[in-house]
Amino acid sequence: MRDTLVKMIPKSLKPILRTAYYFPFDVMESWSGKDSMIPPRSMIFIGAGDFIKIGKEFNDYFTQFANLQTDHRVLDVGCGIGRMAIPLTNYLSNDGEYWGFDIVKKGIEWCQQRISPKFNNFRFAHSDVYNKYYNPSGTIPAKDYRFPYDDNYFDFVFLTSVFTHMLPIDMENYLNQIARVLKPKGRCLITFFLLNEQSEALIRAGRSTLPFLHKVEGCLTTDKEYPEDAIAYDEGFVLKLFEKHGLKISQPIQYGSWCKRPTFLTYQDMIVAEKV
Repeated sequence: MRDTLVKMIPKSLKPILRTAYYFPFDVMESWSGKDSMIPPRSMIFIGAGDFIKIGKEFNDYFTQFANLQTDHRVLDVGCGIGRMAIPLTNYLSNDGEYWGFDIVKKGIEWCQQRISPKFNNFRFAHSDVYNKYYNPSGTIPAKDYRFPYDDNYFDFVFLTSVFTHMLPIDMENYLNQIARVLKPKGRCLITFFLLNEQSEALIRAGRSTLPFLHKVEGCLTTDKEYPEDAIAYDEGFVLKLFEKHGLKISQPIQYGSWCKRPTFLTYQDMIVAEKV
């Protein structure tokens, strides 16, 4: 019943309702001496789950699966409001570099004000890319966006819950940009909702937490009006795109729990690849 009611709320009202709901919690936490880099709950726009716990969880994956080193140059595509950046401040050395960009300006401004002054090797930028929900006034189509970084600059690039909100033409452009800015032998870690025999069977059985039922532009979505709300891709299609752009899968795919499969690593599916 609760999920049904949430889905009935217009997307334009959700940020206002979120602010009102979390206001008492934000007031209490402001008195508790919480880390000033961690945003109030009402500002967090990047989805459900424990903000601190998820950040630490993925930082473990960065070292375990992508061999992240303390002196690496790191790019966080769709960095949100610092969920992945904050734990990285405790890992990257002064010789390392973190760069993050996002289309939601308030998240970037928070990170610039709360993280960068404490860690001058952590830099954040707003990218004015159009998104119907997150940045409807954006001026740059995602399919045309060029990452504002030099070729072969980064040791590691990661995207958490970004391609799960992008249509194919936009996603492929970003994948091409990832390959461009990665150093040879550099690695990327990207999360997806992947469609394969197992996940499709679970969707058909009504087990999945997300009903990917609507076809749009070569992928499946949960919402025809706002297709970028959640997008799933055929696994074979994704693997061919990685190969096309010179990215070799370097670890077995780590499948997620989103479709209610019995064994999983985290919520979304995760691919790690190396630039050849």
